[in-house]
Amino acid sequence: MRSVPLLRSAAALLLGALVLTGCGDSDDSKDGKPQDTPAAAGGSTGAGPDAKAFPATVDSGGTKVTIASAPKKIVSLTPTATEMLFAIGAGSQVTAVDDQSNFPASAPKTKLSGFKPNIEAITNYTPDLVVASDDIDGLVAALNKLRIPVVLTPAAKTFDDSYAQLTTLGTATGHSREAGEVAARMRTDIAGIVAATPKPARQLSYFHELDNTLYTSTSKTFIGQVYAQFGLKNIADEADKAGTGYPQLSAEYLVQANPDLVFLADTKCCGQNADVVAKRPGWDTVNAVRNGGVVGLDDDIASRWGPRVVDLVRAVSGAVTKAGATQG
Repeated sequence: MRSVPLLRSAAALLLGALVLTGCGDSDDSKDGKPQDTPAAAGGSTGAGPDAKAFPATVDSGGTKVTIASAPKKIVSLTPTATEMLFAIGAGSQVTAVDDQSNFPASAPKTKLSGFKPNIEAITNYTPDLVVASDDIDGLVAALNKLRIPVVLTPAAKTFDDSYAQLTTLGTATGHSREAGEVAARMRTDIAGIVAATPKPARQLSYFHELDNTLYTSTSKTFIGQVYAQFGLKNIADEADKAGTGYPQLSAEYLVQANPDLVFLADTKCCGQNADVVAKRPGWDTVNAVRNGGVVGLDDDIASRWGPRVVDLVRAVSGAVTKAGATQG
């Protein structure tokens, strides 16, 4: 919901860099040329694409894009799309992914940047389909001139957005059936986890930490929708005066808001954990710290909206169950 956010800065958040996962290198290919890493090595590839499903027309960030035939060389410039492509069985068609696509491990990671796309570096991989989060620096027009179709998968705001993107990528790659199965499984798993989570005696409040300068996300974002499944109250909502969805809180505001739960989505980028948080000035009075409600998350899983969001939902469920059990 990386660089997510790129360098964890406010600017990156406002630009939707939650879809990335770190800062890309200015040199967009390893050793200046495409690598030979097999896309399918150890990855989820499934059956080959359905060639009869083409030509196929899909939504690309609000614009219709037609793909003439089943793509054989896909370049993914967004970590969430990379995870989705492999999950739906299109891994063997992926020949290059951006520098922030670190899952699955078999994905052919390169120095390509989704935040500052280099057209020449991208075309070095001779793609017949490029998947990106946004049309940055004229990416779509530049690739269209070269007759390379581009499918945009913007940052999701709801679970339905995630399922829709799976459908889009399934259609674009010839894996519609598999994409439908992945989406259905996500729906079922998420609904089951939420239903099995005991409801606390009173509504719990929470703070979702994007970085250790207290940037956070509100209920209007995708991550906010995850917490909303459990009826949690987001302490950041009232602080988002600009309506960006990603305000920066002051330490004083947070301590006064006194959240019952604190979710740290900066354990990897910024080395944050329950012990570190407990030593912050004034935080010893916060309910989450006093009652063991500080929860470390995997930064990547907490910033993407692909199939692994089920793991995030499960982590939140565990925290809510524990916090509810401690209520007097």
